[in-house]
Amino acid sequence: MSDTIHCVKCQSPYAYEDRGIFICPECAHEWSGAETQDEAVMEEAVVRDANGTVLSDGDTVLVIKDLKIKGSSSVVKVGTKVKNIRLVHGDHDIDCKIPGVGQMGLKSEFVRKVAE
Repeated sequence: MSDTIHCVKCQSPYAYEDRGIFICPECAHEWSGAETQDEAVMEEAVVRDANGTVLSDGDTVLVIKDLKIKGSSSVVKVGTKVKNIRLVHGDHDIDCKIPGVGQMGLKSEFVRKVAE
């Protein structure tokens, strides 16, 4: 091998090839040699809510589960409406400002899109 193989999902330099399949030991992502980095980025760009509806920047969502706020005794209650969300890449898919709580990151699996 002349070049280091980087994972197309997490960009780890520790990815390796095994019988024609590339494997990342850090995120456990597997891909064929035909998959390019651009395809992986396009695949990740789609963020879906708990019902499978595609979310986009500026959408309004409802929280579908009580969410404990880490480092606090506060809770984001079921049915809390969050307006003007912003999609980000990382551990949490959504950056938003929750009324009565403030700036926060949410996972898309705990919200559903509100029909406007």
